[in-house]
Amino acid sequence: MRREASFVKREALEAGAKHEMSDSGTKYASRTTFHASEAPRAIITGAAGLIGQYLVKTAFRWAPGWDVQGLSRTELELTDRLNLDARFRALKPNLLIHCAALSRTKACEQDPEQAHRVNVDVTAHLAQLSHDIPFVFLSSGEVFDGKTGWYSEADNPNPINVYGQTKLEAERAVLQNPGHTVVRIVLTAGTSAMGDRSFVEDMCRVATSGKDITLYADEFRCPLPAGVIARAIWELVNRKQPGLYHLGGSERLSRWEIGETLLPWYPELKGRLVKGSARNHVGSPRPADLSLRCDKIQRLLSFPIPGFCEWLAGRSRRDADLWDYLDGST
Repeated sequence: MRREASFVKREALEAGAKHEMSDSGTKYASRTTFHASEAPRAIITGAAGLIGQYLVKTAFRWAPGWDVQGLSRTELELTDRLNLDARFRALKPNLLIHCAALSRTKACEQDPEQAHRVNVDVTAHLAQLSHDIPFVFLSSGEVFDGKTGWYSEADNPNPINVYGQTKLEAERAVLQNPGHTVVRIVLTAGTSAMGDRSFVEDMCRVATSGKDITLYADEFRCPLPAGVIARAIWELVNRKQPGLYHLGGSERLSRWEIGETLLPWYPELKGRLVKGSARNHVGSPRPADLSLRCDKIQRLLSFPIPGFCEWLAGRSRRDADLWDYLDGST
């Protein structure tokens, strides 16, 4: 698991809104109309990861009635059960959203035992600790083999890499409790505090180092902005309808198409994108098509899940964060 930034905490205030700066310089806000001691408490693991950061920093907007506290690895090592159990008892959460994971496919292939400890053992233990409260687990479309695409929640998983295998095993542990929830996502765009959590940031980092980026024209995903995922998860929490859900963009795009879509927004990518084919892929197994059907979760949301191109077409260069909803957005 990659070393993460420091502990992030959101304290509810008696009234109004107050912005604070984390050690990494990211702004977080909180707003409620009652004392924090009276607000239900939500714990978010992996708070220094991409989706964890967005869940915490947008909570004032989408979950103003919650006292939200983020836990990063530097604050609490989740594989340390004694400390984890003690912290859980001390915090007494009313909700746990589990985002922490060993998510780099290559790292999982290189150390499958560590991948199992982090992705399966930790998840199963957190689900047990949360046996009587809502528990939301962020899983992955990598549980599918990618042979068909447009997968629904009813389709049978068949992972082809260690990461997908660990996610599927963790899902099964979580869903033993009918009050718990699994949300499968695929590819997330966002802006992280350290600049190293999003696939977009990875691409820009490679490009600025002077290297080309090979993007497969025959490998398909349904990417979503992290801000969309955060809003959807907070709305799903408030709907109180646990179960298994898919959450992906409404557009099925190849890696190459995704790169072309990003070019107007990231000039550093110009001249660095190379069209390739998954037939020539060397390395960890990668599913060819992980497009997801999201009808089930869409019926519960107050907003339409956008496609990647659709999202960018509606953005402005004046946006504070290209990948987040602004206040009052629909």
